[in-house]
Amino acid sequence: MSKKIETNQKHMTQDNRVVIEKGLDASKPLSVIAAELGKDPTTISKEIKKHRAFQEHNKFNEPAFRCALAKDCHKKHVCSTELFCKRECKRCNKCHTFCKDYVPFDYSCPKTKKAPYVCNGCSKKSGCRLDKFYYRATRAHKEYKTVLVEARAGINASEEEIKALDDIISPLVENGQSVYTILHNHPEITQCEKTVYNYIEAGVFSVGNIDLPKKVTYKPRQSHGTEIDDTGVFEGRTYKDFLDYLREYPDTKITEMDTVAGPEGSSKVLLTLHFCNADFMMAYLLDSKESIGVEKTFDRINRAIGTPLFCKTMPLIITDRGGEFKHPETLECGIDNILRTSICYCDPMASWQKPHCEKNHEYIRKICPKTITTFDRLNQDDVNLMMSHINSSCRESLGGLTPFALAKMMLPKQLLDFFGLKEIPADEVILTPALLKGKTEVNA
Repeated sequence: MSKKIETNQKHMTQDNRVVIEKGLDASKPLSVIAAELGKDPTTISKEIKKHRAFQEHNKFNEPAFRCALAKDCHKKHVCSTELFCKRECKRCNKCHTFCKDYVPFDYSCPKTKKAPYVCNGCSKKSGCRLDKFYYRATRAHKEYKTVLVEARAGINASEEEIKALDDIISPLVENGQSVYTILHNHPEITQCEKTVYNYIEAGVFSVGNIDLPKKVTYKPRQSHGTEIDDTGVFEGRTYKDFLDYLREYPDTKITEMDTVAGPEGSSKVLLTLHFCNADFMMAYLLDSKESIGVEKTFDRINRAIGTPLFCKTMPLIITDRGGEFKHPETLECGIDNILRTSICYCDPMASWQKPHCEKNHEYIRKICPKTITTFDRLNQDDVNLMMSHINSSCRESLGGLTPFALAKMMLPKQLLDFFGLKEIPADEVILTPALLKGKTEVNA
């Protein structure tokens, strides 16, 4: 390539091809077009020859079997069967069958065999009866895109490599792990996340799209209004107050709180506490969706770690306006009548104001789907097992770390010991209903 031309060596764009087409229409030399684009003339030459479009010659009033020697040929009676025929054989449409000197006429133009290889700027193209070639930017770019897509399609791996990948990926996908989690825990896999999804889509693995933890778009969440009758409890505890507090004390640790209910008719619910600084979630099984269960849970945590550590770990809690959180004073005041936390409420119909908690509930729903799950046959050990697996799953948002890894650094050991969770090895994490099989099904 010419060293005088500076170029980024990237693929030709449609704008580049438009410049080429206009240059050819204006009969510019390839060297001039190349200089305008900052490309080598050979690059332009290859582009034109690769993407030029063939246009067959005009066949109107043209003999079907035109002979290349017809201009100087005056032969008669070549067929030797029609002696009464007085025409020259070149006027007959059968002579090519009998004449040994017949040479098919070549409709190719010699000018298209050398630069510029097309007829765009030819002054004689309107009356020319030869085959033609034209370069059109739109068509050329469409051909280029088609070839580019086809070249990148398919499975770029041998059967042995596919089997090795299948042996690693499929069992973990069946356990509910995401492709990101699998690739993070198995650096020996060289394929990127998108490639693995493409392989699953193509059906080369034992698992399919239906086995993926999340392969459909989110459906709009059903929002619920305020369940608390005494609106006076929101005084000084609104979402605006929450934001004002954070502006004044930006380093405050935030805990998001919510409940997860089973299908209609089930009584037990899960109280979830999401520690945002570690992306770590704990869940407690409550006998009913009543405020007394939340208050008792707070008191148990308070007794286990003490009020000072409770205050340091959960100084600010934000939750929705569910009826189970209707007594904020009881939650805020510790067992020794010392203030242990502050409660703030999201706006009505705005659960997105505690996004981390809502997002993390997806992991619970992978194991306990809402339509087929009841919590009534679970105990706290079952919930601890579920939360152990959830918090042992690495997250892309955490740079590949697990919530457990961050919790060990961000949360006090006394609190983690009280939670009683156990870190699960990466390849043993299960995020499907199989984890609690037989205990959560409604009709079990």
